[in-house]
Amino acid sequence: MADQTTLSPELLDYLRDNSLREDVILRELREETVRYPMGYQMQVMAEEGQLLAFLLAVTGAATVVEVGTFTGYSTLCMARVLPPGGRLVTCDVSDRWPAIGRPYWERAGVTDRIEVRIGDASATLPELTAEWGRDSVDFAFIDADKANYRCYYEELLTLVRPGGLIVVDNTLFFGRVADPVAVDPDTMAIRELNAFLRDDERVDLTMLAMADGITVVRKR
Repeated sequence: MADQTTLSPELLDYLRDNSLREDVILRELREETVRYPMGYQMQVMAEEGQLLAFLLAVTGAATVVEVGTFTGYSTLCMARVLPPGGRLVTCDVSDRWPAIGRPYWERAGVTDRIEVRIGDASATLPELTAEWGRDSVDFAFIDADKANYRCYYEELLTLVRPGGLIVVDNTLFFGRVADPVAVDPDTMAIRELNAFLRDDERVDLTMLAMADGITVVRKR
């Protein structure tokens, strides 16, 4: 049985050359983002944005919640594939970063599909449940502060409908989850979440060895 392929820079370039369909608007947003402090580390990889869009398209998702906007690259990837009348609520603690993405959303013609909610997502998500009701969301994406991933997951599991997806980013966390010496709070939070998700009988899941680790969860 073949093992997981290790992607050299050359092989990663080949993968992107033969599968990535990043257009000029997305590319320019990504290029602007990397100029900011921690921009390269914090933004999703282009192929991950494409995966999110693919998952939305194949599941027919029309209602999306994103926890962690940053500069809105993933937001744009997902908003573009929403059907007519679709909506995406993206949550961030500050408007500083989403403001960078707005001109790109406008250029792509998707601003009317996106609502930015500023504040602590642990408060915003229960507010959405109160407004929309349980089982009202088709798709959710978590890419925010690691210590609160478990809280966000539980709130989203209430919001997402049976058969809907929750995608969790950074579940390999720079490889630190497999390093017994790494006991910082963020690594411990991700490590504990991974173990919890593995045993959570409310969902089906798969962890993908791409980007910084992506776990796709389907609510039963």
